Amino acid sequence: MNLDPIIFRPIGVIWSPFNDPVGMPIQPGGARGVRGEVEVDPAFAGGLVDLHEFSRIILLYAFHRSEGYRLRVVPFLDTCEHGVFATRAPRRPNPIGLSVVRLVGVDDCRLLIEDVDILDGTPLLDIKPYVSSFDAFPDEKTGWFGRTRQEIHEVRSDCRFADAGPLGDEDSWEA
Repeated sequence: MNLDPIIFRPIGVIWSPFNDPVGMPIQPGGARGVRGEVEVDPAFAGGLVDLHEFSRIILLYAFHRSEGYRLRVVPFLDTCEHGVFATRAPRRPNPIGLSVVRLVGVDDCRLLIEDVDILDGTPLLDIKPYVSSFDAFPDEKTGWFGRTRQEIHEVRSDCRFADAGPLGDEDSWEA
């Protein structure tokens, strides 16, 4: 299979109180009340019309400090190894993150947000409104997440994804 690369242009920057990935919340559920801001490039201001009508938004962003990846990882919420696509680990073949945050306010090209689990200065790729009838499926299977014993509110990031180390053949795009 030959797939051409895709290039994304950031539409803004996410600002948060987290300058270091170690010790930060690993999901918005563990970051309740943590405030941040989204600064959208003025070229995209027209896209923010009516966004204030939503209480939550989905932010898609680049894990800009993530280097390399492994196809099997031990995620923050478990002690067992899983395929990277069965986790939300930041070191991925395409380091794209997703967070559902509370939208507190919109002021021109600035969005005030809460429940922020994102590093300061993170490039923003896209914003989508969170719509519970589209985006929430509470009765669906959640794989190994349903078996974890740790609480999302207590778990913090550590250094396990900070250093990519050498990539093996199985982890290379060329393999």
